[in-house]
Formats: sequence, structure tokens, C-alpha cells
Amino acid sequence: MQVPLDASLEDVNYQLVTTALVGSRKRLGVAEITSVWGYAMSRCLLSIDWDYFVATKEENWGSFTESKKGLVDLWYKRYLKAKAEGTDLQDMYKLSPAWRTFWQRLEGRFTMDEDTKMYVTDSHLWSYKIAKKHDCRTVCLFDSHADLGYGGLSSLDFEVNCSNWLGRLLKDEHSENAHIVYSPHTLEKPEHFQEINSMYTITYYTNLDDLDGPFNVSAIHVCRSGAWTPPWFDDKFVMFVEALGKEYEVIDCPKRKWDTKSLSLSRQIDYLFA
Repeated sequence: MQVPLDASLEDVNYQLVTTALVGSRKRLGVAEITSVWGYAMSRCLLSIDWDYFVATKEENWGSFTESKKGLVDLWYKRYLKAKAEGTDLQDMYKLSPAWRTFWQRLEGRFTMDEDTKMYVTDSHLWSYKIAKKHDCRTVCLFDSHADLGYGGLSSLDFEVNCSNWLGRLLKDEHSENAHIVYSPHTLEKPEHFQEINSMYTITYYTNLDDLDGPFNVSAIHVCRSGAWTPPWFDDKFVMFVEALGKEYEVIDCPKRKWDTKSLSLSRQIDYLFA
């Protein structure tokens, strides 16, 4: 069911809190200012990309287009091309078992209640709209990609998309700070974003256990990123979403069918020309 995420913000009854600087440290070469009171009172978007749990070789990560073709057809094309080379594409992607205990590991670091809204989409660009709708001044992102914009500050001049939504939230001043928890399988490094890091308050982590808190979660967004995550993991994706036990809105996240055993010759040809 679609929801008008670009609608006017609801009135929010909360007081601005002066940030108390209670500590300063270095993580991954990026200066971090820890503000216990600020985090506890600031409205937070908890944004989780399913690719946080997916591992593959470097050559399989790429700049893909979010489209129907990218969600399904190109996966079959890659599968057929790999098969012709004597390789099973499904063996080239591994799903970390960490997804099974993820929600439990957040306990004590994030606070949420019955009013915390949860959304499920395919594209991560929806995080921009969700953060704006819920007036989330803080963003905590779990991802293999920082989504700050690739190409320096000039990448934030483009329209909001799945690769720059977090940078745009900071640039447009809808959010004040970002906490990026990188997947153990990421190929990125914080220094890839030096220009953006110098302009905005961004903290990087490589271990969930290093994340400070508590964060007051106003909205949860789980995205599938189907152009990067294979359809044969979709059943586990649904199990991951439902494991939190909260009601959620599904927005533009179509089901994907993956059946390599019943592909007709004509269908295989169609996929190879996709």
C-alpha cells in the first residue's frame, strides 16, 4: 500500500535540546563527537539495507540501475552467462547468518515503541522521504554503501537517488548527523568521502557493538536493494523484516520469482538480450 511520504510534516511536540559534548574520540580516522542527551532526544531514522548481510566478490558489486529489468531480468542474464562459463551464480553470493540475530543486537542501543513506524521498500532512496516525513534529525544506517553521493560534493547537486539520499538529507538540512555502520563485507572506506566528511557530521563504524546510543527511533526503513541483492535470498529478507514483530508498510517492493529449472529456451534468449 502506498503512503504519501512527501506530504507535509506532522506537528511534532518536542523540545530542542542543547547538545552536551561528553566525549570525543577517533574512529577510522573520522572525528566523532558523542552526545548522549542529543541522541536520546533527537528523532532517529534507523535505515537498514539488506545488502548489509550479503557478501560477494568485488567484480559482482557495480553501479546498477534500479528498474524492473535490474530487479529480475538481469539476474537471470547473469545466471545464464555464468552457467555457460561453468559457474553457478548462486554460489557467488553468500548471506551472513547475522540477519537472524540483528534485531536482538540492537537492544539497548535503539529505543522504539508502538508509535515507531516501519517501512519496507526496494529502493533506498525512500529513506530521504521517510526521514523528512518523520523529521528525523539523526540517521543510523546499516549498509555496504554509505549512500552519501559518489563523486564528492557535486554528486549532491543531482536529484535524490539511491546513491546520494543520505548526503542530500545532510545538505538539505533535514538531518543533522549520520552514523554509518558498514557491513563486514563492504568494499568502501570512509576516506572515499573526504570532501563530504569535511562538510557534515558523519561517524563511521565497522562493528555494530561500537555504536553508541541510545537512539530514539521514530521510523525504521528496511530496503531490499534488489539490483544488488539476489532474488533467491528474498524469502530470508521477508523473514528478517517480520522478525522484529512490528506492523509495516510495503512501498514499491514487488515480489520476485526465481525459478531456474523451468526456463524455456525462448525465455532464456529474452534474458540474455536483456
